[in-house]
Amino acid sequence: MDNSRKTLAEYLNKTLADSEKAAPEDLLFSYKGILYPAGFCNPKTIQVLDSFEARTDDVILAGYPKNGTNWLDQVLNDLETTAAKYTEEEINERINITNELSIFPRLEFGDPEKFKRMKELPFRRIITTHLLPQVLPKSIFKSKAKILLLVRNPKDTAVSYFHFHNNMPTLPSFGSWDEYFAAFMHGKICRGSYFDYLVEWNKHVADENVMAITYEELKENLMLGLKKIADFFGFSLSEEEIQTVAEKSSFKAMKEKSSKTHGTFGKILFRKGMVGDWKNHFSEAQSKEMDRKFEECLAGTKLGEKMKYGLYLQEQTSKT
Repeated sequence: MDNSRKTLAEYLNKTLADSEKAAPEDLLFSYKGILYPAGFCNPKTIQVLDSFEARTDDVILAGYPKNGTNWLDQVLNDLETTAAKYTEEEINERINITNELSIFPRLEFGDPEKFKRMKELPFRRIITTHLLPQVLPKSIFKSKAKILLLVRNPKDTAVSYFHFHNNMPTLPSFGSWDEYFAAFMHGKICRGSYFDYLVEWNKHVADENVMAITYEELKENLMLGLKKIADFFGFSLSEEEIQTVAEKSSFKAMKEKSSKTHGTFGKILFRKGMVGDWKNHFSEAQSKEMDRKFEECLAGTKLGEKMKYGLYLQEQTSKT
């Protein structure tokens, strides 16, 4: 996968360099009330999303920013490649085809012609997206392609996204945590409200072609999580093969090689990878405000129950 990752790193490095030259007001654009990063997304691409033709065997990974999609995208690729028993020659051929067609991460990234090029991929496609379900191409739901929904507790998501916003040249930065927290709670950030995202996906979480998994359960027991994922997508792997993928996919392992896989972007992308960092940022008032918001939006829902909010988040912070 080195050649593929090298190309990705070059693409990311160029995007970061170009964004550093842009004026702050040009970093984002709005489409139907949602803010998108101009460095990666093109308004015309968003407008023609429905031209994307999903296949029944597509592997779709959906997650809000900083829910762990870069991590799980690599996991899915490793699971699929291992299960398919590809030879090194076959892997290199897949890499070359993908690179020649300029197919890069995220369904919504790139130029509007990419969807035509994606039709030419002769192998099973792994597609990652931050899009709301109502914005996704209609063909994804019509085709019954399987969707893995990755969610993370909103407090850790907010903290991780705060650091990402302030360290990422493609996004506007915030003067303080308090300023950012207010923007996060009102959805005035890139990709919009995380709570709206969860509410909309909760409408699909019971669909037979959708499986929700949490960042927290993967951190607690990655092996068990990978077994569930492999079973959902029909990846046939032995216990030893899943163990190998798990070892390659630890946060420590991915952070150590991030400069090779994601270029300069790697240092920004892989920060702490932990559960509970929110306690170092939230005031007690902010913690209670988010508790109320979660209760309002997701209490009693299947997705809310899946996230185990009370276990991870309903406790006071030590921050004054």
